[in-house]
Amino acid sequence: MLLTLEQELFTRFGYAAFKPGQKEVITNLLDGMNTLAVLPTGTGKSLCYQFVGQKLEGLTVIVSPLLSLMEDQVRQLQRQGIKGAVALNSTLQYSEKRYILAKMFQYDYLFLSPEMLLQQEVLSVLQRQKIALFVVDEAHCVYQWGVDFRPEYSKLDLVQKQLDFPLTLALTATATPVVQHAIIKQLFSHGSYQEVLSSVNRKNIGLFVKETSEKEEVLLDYLSKTAGKIIIYCATRNKTEQISQLIQAKTSFKVAYYHGGLEASERSRLQEQFIDNQIDILCATNAFGMGIDKPDVRGVIHFDLPDSLENYLQEIGRAGRDGQKSWALLLYKKGDEFIHRFFLEETRANRATLKSLIEGEEQAGLLENATELQQKWVQGYLAKDYSFEELEHRLEEKEKDRQAQLRGMLTYIETTTCRRTLIQTYFQEPIVKQSPETCCDNCALFFDIYQDSIVKSNKTSNQNEEDWRSKFLKLFKERD
Repeated sequence: MLLTLEQELFTRFGYAAFKPGQKEVITNLLDGMNTLAVLPTGTGKSLCYQFVGQKLEGLTVIVSPLLSLMEDQVRQLQRQGIKGAVALNSTLQYSEKRYILAKMFQYDYLFLSPEMLLQQEVLSVLQRQKIALFVVDEAHCVYQWGVDFRPEYSKLDLVQKQLDFPLTLALTATATPVVQHAIIKQLFSHGSYQEVLSSVNRKNIGLFVKETSEKEEVLLDYLSKTAGKIIIYCATRNKTEQISQLIQAKTSFKVAYYHGGLEASERSRLQEQFIDNQIDILCATNAFGMGIDKPDVRGVIHFDLPDSLENYLQEIGRAGRDGQKSWALLLYKKGDEFIHRFFLEETRANRATLKSLIEGEEQAGLLENATELQQKWVQGYLAKDYSFEELEHRLEEKEKDRQAQLRGMLTYIETTTCRRTLIQTYFQEPIVKQSPETCCDNCALFFDIYQDSIVKSNKTSNQNEEDWRSKFLKLFKERD
């Protein structure tokens, strides 16, 4: 007897029902339709390609932006009993990489970065494989990064062509119509596609902003009122360590810090400890969180200012993936935005040296002293990927985009009206009003009262979920 998609979902993954958008994406792909899926953080985007990858014959290739994300996704598949998953990344020894490439036919899921994907020896191996599905995870990176950071993201369409345009899935949690258009232009201009678009609004996350010049004191005060697992995002590696030490010295929470400077094995250990509830609070840079399978994170705190609403929503979306009441708190001190303006100035300085690099690329030592990004710009120019004028124009446009994104983030902080409405307006979504007691601090949502309601509602929901699951199991067995 053929199983329904819901029955396969339960037997393969142990979930009783699809989350919003998942079934539509899976159905599109099984019907052979390229798909852009904009699904909020916490709605199980990775399940879409995991499910389809087991139904289709061939290799599922997942282009992923972060090493930690690849490692976590491989672990997820292995926990589900799927052994044919591997990450091809820069931490591997040359012999390990050669082994994976030689045994590629044995794998069902391959995770790799765009930089690794564009290596000719990797592409050559993939051209000999049957590619069942080509996935661009965190597809907003196609727009967000590209020419001024990790320019390999702007060449994924060339990879699709070399792989004979495989069935393609682009996944992201946050994309304005402008970003959606950029993804479509980059990845789907060769043929037809379907869109599955969900709202970025996470109704179960209460929104709070606190402006203060005493962030550390305020942070400790808020933590004294909370329960459950918490992620604290910081802008720098040093800051994650400082805040972790502060919390360890002043509270009884089990706390740790996480950033890209740690060894891969240490990052993996910390992820596992956080998932297994051995850590209460994790202070992290944005290297942590993408794809982390931790449904019961109750709160996300930003100690430092994110550079855009897109990134902010990505990061607060790690709270409340189980659908239960959760919260997001942003601590802001006047002047926090200067670090992002410094980075914009740094990019502008890089551009200022671009012309001399291109005109003098044959001068001894000039290119050798350039930054890695500047070298990539020159290489693209020499390969005739673009003219100097085209590159300069694209960099100017990207700078304007980043300035607009930072203004959007500051507007979110400064608004005296509903923060949720502002988010929906920014992403050009229909305004869906929410009751004040579950919305945001500007709508009279009080942090202390909300924390009490979280404790009460989560106890009730956990009992209801247990009762419902028992009934579903009984019904499933009777049908079987």
